[in-house]
Amino acid sequence: MKMKSLEWDGGKVRFLDQTRLPVDEIYIETEDERRIGTAIRDLAIRGAPLIGIAAAYAVALAANKCAAKSPAEISAYFDKVINLLAGTRPTAVNLFWALNRQRRVVEEHKSRGSDQLRAALLDEAFKIHKEDAVMCDTIGQLGAALLPNAATVLTHCNTGSLATGGIGTALGIIRKCWEQHKLKHVYIDETRPLLQGARLTAWELKNDGIPATLLSDSTAGFLMQQGIVNAVVVGADRIASNGDVANKVGTYSLAVLARHHGIPMFVAAPSSTIDFETEEGNGIPIEQRNPKEITEPFGRKVAPDNTAVYSPSFDITPSALIAGIVTEQGVLFRPYETSIAGIRKSSKS
Repeated sequence: MKMKSLEWDGGKVRFLDQTRLPVDEIYIETEDERRIGTAIRDLAIRGAPLIGIAAAYAVALAANKCAAKSPAEISAYFDKVINLLAGTRPTAVNLFWALNRQRRVVEEHKSRGSDQLRAALLDEAFKIHKEDAVMCDTIGQLGAALLPNAATVLTHCNTGSLATGGIGTALGIIRKCWEQHKLKHVYIDETRPLLQGARLTAWELKNDGIPATLLSDSTAGFLMQQGIVNAVVVGADRIASNGDVANKVGTYSLAVLARHHGIPMFVAAPSSTIDFETEEGNGIPIEQRNPKEITEPFGRKVAPDNTAVYSPSFDITPSALIAGIVTEQGVLFRPYETSIAGIRKSSKS
C-alpha cells in the first residue's frame, strides 16, 4: 500500500486525518507540535506505533521554535513539550518509548548548539519511522508462517498502514499471507464505538484488493461457531512482561470466544510495545474515552440525555488466551515470562 498516513515534508508534518475516513481523504500539514498532540488525542493520528512516530516528529518540530540558550533552559523547554505529548494517550507504550528516545537526544545534544540539536532530533524521528517500517515487514513474514493455507482470518480494530510506519502489524501478517497465496478471506470486526474496523481496515483491504467481509462485533462468536474462522490476528497497544495484552476494547471477548472454539489468537506488535516494567495486565493504565463517543457517535444522538457511560478504549487479554506474540525479534510462546525476558535481554545486549 503506497498511501502514507504520516510523513515529514519540508519542515512540516503531513498526516492523513483518520477521523474523516472513509468518506474524505484529507491530509493536514502542520509546523506545530501542539497540533500533533491534538491529532493524537482526537484519533486523527492513531495506532500505537504511529502515535510514537508522530510524537517523535512533534519534538523535532518543537526544536524549530526553541529560543532557550543554556542547557538547563533547553531541558526545561523540551520537558514541557514531551510532557504535553505524553499526556495525550495513556495506554499505548510506544508513545512513551519514542518520547524517551527523543529525551535522550536532547540530553546528549543540549550543549552542542541549536543546529546540532535540531538535526539530531529530526534524525532520531526518521530512525524511529524507518525502524517501524522494517519491523512491520518482519512481523508480517513471521506471522504469515503461522497461518494455515487457505487461511480465513478474523481481525479487530485497525493495525495496518494507518496505524504504523509500514504495512502494519496484524494487517501486515494478513498482507504477507495474501502475497504468499495462503489467504482465503478476512473478516473484519466493525470495532465499536468508533468503527475503526469498518472505517479504516475495510478501507485499507479494499484498496489492496484483499477479499474481506465486515461484521458487527457481536457476530464474531456465531461466525466461529460455524467453523468459518481458523485464526484470529490482532495488534496490541501495550504488552506486560507476563504476556498480558492491552488492545482495543473487544479483544478480550474475541480471545474467550476463540479459546472456546479451538481457534488460535495471535498478537502482532513490535518489541517496543512490550512494557518490561509492568509485570501483568492489571498494571496497565486503561484510557477512558469521551462518553459522547457512545451516546452521540459521529454527532448523532443514540441514547437518552445523562445516560451513564463506561467507555474504556482498551481491555486486557490474559496471556493464557494468546497462542503467540509476533514481534520483529521472533514469535514468542508460553511461558511468556521466559520468552519476553529473552527479548529484554537481547535488547540490552
